Amino acid sequence: MKVFFYQQIVLALIVVFTLSGCAVGPDYVRPEMDIPPEYREPIAGWKYATPSDDQLSETWWTLYRDETLARLIKAIDVDNQSLKATEARYRQARALLASAQSGLFPTLDGGVSASRAQGSGNQSSLGNQYNFSLNASWNIDLWGRVRRDIEAQRANVELGKAELDALRLSLQTTLAQTYFQLRTTDARIKLMDEIVAAYQTSHEMTLNRYNAGIVTRSDVSQALTQLEGARTQRIDLDLARAQSEHALALLIGRTPSQFSLETDGSTLLLLPEIPVAVPSQILERRPDIASAERAVASANANIGIAQAAFYPSLILSASGGYRADHWSDWFDVPSRIWSLGASLAQYIFDGGQREAARQAVIASYDATVATYKQTVLTAFGEVENNLTALRVLDDEMYSQQATLRAARETETLTLNQYKAGTTTYLNVVIAQTARLNAENNQIQLRGRQLAATASLINALGGGWQGIKIDP
Repeated sequence: MKVFFYQQIVLALIVVFTLSGCAVGPDYVRPEMDIPPEYREPIAGWKYATPSDDQLSETWWTLYRDETLARLIKAIDVDNQSLKATEARYRQARALLASAQSGLFPTLDGGVSASRAQGSGNQSSLGNQYNFSLNASWNIDLWGRVRRDIEAQRANVELGKAELDALRLSLQTTLAQTYFQLRTTDARIKLMDEIVAAYQTSHEMTLNRYNAGIVTRSDVSQALTQLEGARTQRIDLDLARAQSEHALALLIGRTPSQFSLETDGSTLLLLPEIPVAVPSQILERRPDIASAERAVASANANIGIAQAAFYPSLILSASGGYRADHWSDWFDVPSRIWSLGASLAQYIFDGGQREAARQAVIASYDATVATYKQTVLTAFGEVENNLTALRVLDDEMYSQQATLRAARETETLTLNQYKAGTTTYLNVVIAQTARLNAENNQIQLRGRQLAATASLINALGGGWQGIKIDP
C-alpha cells in the first residue's frame, strides 16, 4: 500500500514538472516598423537599427579636446542628484528581479514553542507541551506565472539600465552645451573688451580733433554714445556668463557659490569631424530606444501573468517535527509528527475581475508599443534635424566669414577717410557697428555649431567613435 502511495506521488510530480514547462501568454517579439530606408538629408547608409544600448560610447566629449569639459562631465557621475535617484531605481529593479526569481523555489520555515495548559471538565489536568516543527510549501509554477513575472522584472532591470544611460547622456549633453555657451560668452567678452578699448581710443581721437577745431561737437557725442553703448553690452555679458556658470554648478551637484570657472576667451573649441557617411548601426546606441523596447517586453510578460490567473494553482506542502510533554522526550520516535499534502485552488466566479485585469495589461502593452515606435521615429527626426542644422550652419559660417572680412575692410577704409577729413564720424560709427555685429555673429554662430554637434551626438546615442565606416 505504501509502495503504491509513493508511486502515485512520483507520478504526480512527473506530471507537475511536465506542465511547469509551459507558460501561458504570448512570447515576446519586438514590434516591427515600416520606416523609410534612408534620410531626407543626403547621408548614405542610414536604415532602421535595433536597440543596443550596451554600445553607448562613454567618452564622446573627448572629440572636443577640452580638459575642463572632460573634468566637468566626469563630475556628473559623482554628485548629480538626478542621476543618483535613477541609479537607485535601477538597483530597486534588480532587487525586484531577485525577489521574483525566489518564487521558483519552495519556502521553508521552522518554529519552536513551549506551553503549559490546564484542561477543563472532570478529566482536566495541568501539563506542559514542547513543539519543534519544520514546514515546507511550494507553489508550483504550472502555467508560467512566476516565469512571466521574472521575464517582466528582467526587462524592467534592462529598462532601468537604459533609463540610467539615457539620463546620463542627456545630462552630459546639457552640460556640454552649457559649457559651449559659457565659452562663447567668454569669447564675446574678450571681443567687447577689445571693442571698448578701440572705442575709447576713437573717442579720445575725436575729442582731440574737436579741441583742435577740426570736427564739431556732434562727433564727440557720437563717439561717446558709441563707447558707452559698448560698455553696456559688455556689462550685460557678465549676467549671461554667471547664469551659465550657475547652471554648470547645478549639473555637477554643487551650489553656485561652490563653483567657478576662469574666463577664457582666447579661442573657441574645435568642431569634431563628422564622417561623410555615418553608419546606420549607430542609432542602436540610443538608450531611450532600448528603454522603450524593454518596456514593451515587460508589458508583454505581464499579459502572461494576467492570463495565468485563469488557471488553477497547485501548492505542495510538507511538515515534520516533534511534540512531547517533556524536554527529554522531545526527539524520541513516538514524539515525531509529520504531514504531506497538496491543494488545488481555482476561482469559480470573480465578477469579471480577471478578464478586466487581462484587458488592462493588453491596453498597457499597446501603449508601450506605440511609445516605442514614436521613440524610434523621434530618433530619426532628431538625427536628421541636427544633420540639417550642421549643414546649414556650415554654409552660414562660410557666408559670415565673408561678411566679417568685408566689414573689417569697410571699417578700416572709413576710419582712414575720417582721419583725412573726407567723411563724417557717423559713417565711422556705422562701419564700426557693422564690424562689431559681424564679429559677434561669427562667435555666436560657432557656439551654435558646437551645440548642434552635441545635439547630434546625443541623437546618435553617444557619438560615432569606434564605428568602422565602410568606404
